[in-house]
Amino acid sequence: MAPDSDADFPADPERVAFLREIADDIYGESSESRQVSAILYRVSDLYDPDGDTSPEEIYLNVRHIMDIKAQGGIDR
Repeated sequence: MAPDSDADFPADPERVAFLREIADDIYGESSESRQVSAILYRVSDLYDPDGDTSPEEIYLNVRHIMDIKAQGGIDR
């Protein structure tokens, strides 16, 4: 899906819980597992009635994280 998609994400508490459960399961010691976990939490916010995000914001966040990682990290 393109980051500027007009897709609708209706509130779905079961989907929120499912995505967050997966995020908790994969969270680990590696930076990669933590990054994927954080992305899943952000995606779950799309379905959370109290969440305040959009596909575009998630895309930009992930792109920023990947750019920093490609440059060798924040402390390079």
